[in-house]
Amino acid sequence: MSKVGKKSHRKDNEAIAKARYIKGSERKLNLLAQLIRGKSAQRALVDLEFARRRMAVDVKKVLEAAIANAENNHNLDVDRLFVKEATVGRTMTMGRFHARGRGRSAAVEKPFSNITIIVEERAEGEDKKKAKAAKKAAKAEAGDKPAKKSGGAKAAKKPAAKAKAAAGENTTAE
Repeated sequence: MSKVGKKSHRKDNEAIAKARYIKGSERKLNLLAQLIRGKSAQRALVDLEFARRRMAVDVKKVLEAAIANAENNHNLDVDRLFVKEATVGRTMTMGRFHARGRGRSAAVEKPFSNITIIVEERAEGEDKKKAKAAKKAAKAEAGDKPAKKSGGAKAAKKPAAKAKAAAGENTTAE
């Protein structure tokens, strides 16, 4: 009689990868985790490739492992993966000391951290929605639509006054 195996509480379209004992504090590692959260897996890899932090190499390895797990263990489409979660935690702290003056010593803490990355496959409809939202945002940034100004009655009177002045100038020029 064997025990019934533990059922995973992960969804079928998710894959996970973890790294333990990454040299560095959790605050510094969390900066990289914030960089990739919510992005597509390919975009996150590019961002980590050009991040100018030492721990970016380790985070990139974990992300690549999560992508490989998704492809090989869960048969997910790599092109539709995005970083659902990137959580950072604290592990151990090594204690060292510096020799100080007059025979004293000062403690030095050397922290280590954990990171867990969960990638999820987007549904086909979600890709199109994201693309439309990105196009709308790009148009808004480009300035295709004029921004509405709020200034109350004074703002409404000023364009009318300018129009009257322009009309008055045109009549005198004739």
